[in-house]
Parts: sequence; structure tokens; C-alpha cells
Amino acid sequence: MLAPRVILFAPANLLGSAARLAQPASEALMEIERRNIPLVLSTNGTRAQLEPLRRKLGHAHPFMTEGGGGLFLPDGYFALRLEGAKRVGRYLCVPFGRSSQEAAAAVEDIAKQTGAEVVRYSDMSGREIARNGGMTERDAEASRQREFSERFFFAGNADSAAPAFEKVAGEHHWQIRRSEPFWELCSGSHEGKAVRYLMRLYREALRSRLRSVGIGRSAEDLSLLAASDQAFILPLSSGRFDENLVSKVPHAAKIDVPGTSGWNQTVLSVLSRG
Repeated sequence: MLAPRVILFAPANLLGSAARLAQPASEALMEIERRNIPLVLSTNGTRAQLEPLRRKLGHAHPFMTEGGGGLFLPDGYFALRLEGAKRVGRYLCVPFGRSSQEAAAAVEDIAKQTGAEVVRYSDMSGREIARNGGMTERDAEASRQREFSERFFFAGNADSAAPAFEKVAGEHHWQIRRSEPFWELCSGSHEGKAVRYLMRLYREALRSRLRSVGIGRSAEDLSLLAASDQAFILPLSSGRFDENLVSKVPHAAKIDVPGTSGWNQTVLSVLSRG
């Protein structure tokens, strides 16, 4: 690996999907490949959901799944001992979140404690998830292959059940994320921790001065941007910035162009400055 000067971090959804790559990203992707710049992708989805896009891109660098639940490194990517890593298929995985099995058990336990009626992802078929989540059956099966979280929905009145459920979850160090129409339970997942861990590996492996560059646009990208040496915030699809995100990442620069075009412009600008 030639020694780059920057490591790029970005949400995978800014690049489109395996079915249709976002055309405005092509120039930056070609320049990234030409300069041999590592592009680390992140997603709130599962590894199974991200893999088709990675194959389409020919992506051979690390990636983060389920909101920082796990950091995956291609086998042999670093000739280093990776503290806390476990072999998962063709990858070494550094888990930051608790396992999906623990999360599924916690959903059931918390539901019993609070009297809430819930239906877990792990108890549903791909067809049921597709029907309730408004996705294809293939996407539903990929979404179902969770490794660091469990999704569920309230079978009764969510407005009355959710507050007690969230309170008990917090008391047991679980976090609740809303992902319409489902809810998601996780613990320990943190993209910022994954960014810092990975940058230590790059600096040790390459013995070079490197800076991490994070690009994002929503509250979901907060910890990734906060952990990056240089951060850029894109507008939301409405054209407005997430002002809460802007206030929490004061060192970030705001880019006026939204979406993939903004990502493309930002990457090219960063690389042009070295």
C-alpha cells in the first residue's frame, strides 16, 4: 500500500446503491482509486446490505456497519495484531457493539419488565419484514442479518409503551434508535470509536502523518464527524443543514452542495490540497 496523506470516511448511502451508483460520485471515485486513497464506508444497515454496493465499487478497504457496531477489515489488510478482532468469514471484525443475540434477548426481557407487546426482527420472516418495512424481500432478508443490534416494533400503542421501554433499556445500558417503522436496540455501537481505532492502525502500519476526513449530513453521522481530524457537513435533501449536527461539530466546514454532488466536490477539493 502506498502511503496516502488522508483517510476518507463517508456514509455509504451518499454513493447510491448497488442497483444504481450515483453518477455524480464517479469523478471522485476515480481520483480516489488513482491516488490509492482508502475510502472507509459506514452504514446503519447490516453487512449483508452493504456488500452489494462494495462489490459494485470494487471496494477493498475497511467498513463499519450498524452505526458503528462492527468494524470490518479485509483479511491481510494490515500486517498488525488487531486487538479485540475476531474472524468473520473473509474479514477480521472488531466489535464495538454487543451481539445481536444479546440485543434480541434484551428486547424480550425489557418487554416483560414493562408489559410492552413487541415483535422482534428475529421472530419475523423476510416476507413479514418486507411487508411491514416497505422494502423488497431481498432487502428485508439482508436487513434481517443483524450482528450488533435487534429491531422490533410495538404490537400495541407505541406512544404509551415506548417511554417505559426506553427508560428500562437505558437503566441496563442499552440505546434505542428509531428507524421507521421499527425501533432498534443496541449497546456500545459508536462510529467515532471505530474511526479512532482504525486511524491508529493506519498510522502504525504506514508510519506516516495522516489525517482523517469525515463527510456526513445528518445526526446519524455525528460521532464519525466528531472523531475526524477534518469534517465536512452537507445539507439535507431539503437544502437546509441539520443545525443540531452543526452545533455539535463546531470544527466542521459546511458545504453548500447537497448529496452525492456535494460529496464529489468535497472529496476532489480535499485531494487537490493533498
